[in-house]
Parts: sequence; C-alpha cells; structure tokens
Amino acid sequence: MIDEIGSTAGRIWDALGNNGGLSLAQLKRKIGGSPDLLNQAIGWLAREDKIAVEKKGNSVKLSLK
Repeated sequence: MIDEIGSTAGRIWDALGNNGGLSLAQLKRKIGGSPDLLNQAIGWLAREDKIAVEKKGNSVKLSLK
C-alpha cells in the first residue's frame, strides 16, 4: 500500500510541476484512481512540506513549494 501511495504522490508532483497550481477537483480529474489513495498521497506530500495547500472559498488549491 505504501508503494501505491508513493507512486500516486509522484504523479501528483508531476501534475503540479507541469501545470502549476491545480484545484483539488482538477487534480482528481488529471490523476484519477481512488479518491482515498489520492488524499493519502496529498497528505504525505503536505506532511513532508513539499506542497502548499490553500483554501479559496469552497475550493482547495495545491501547488509545489
């Protein structure tokens, strides 16, 4: 399971690097897969201080630090 989370974190990293910041909804559409796995990977990257998470109104924007 850790390998799947790490792989998803890598895909998130690539998507954010290629597109700048993305909303959580945009990221989910780009990455696909299990929402739980996506959220775990986002949490991993956030905990490692690799991404910035910013709430704007009803949406959440993610970007690389």
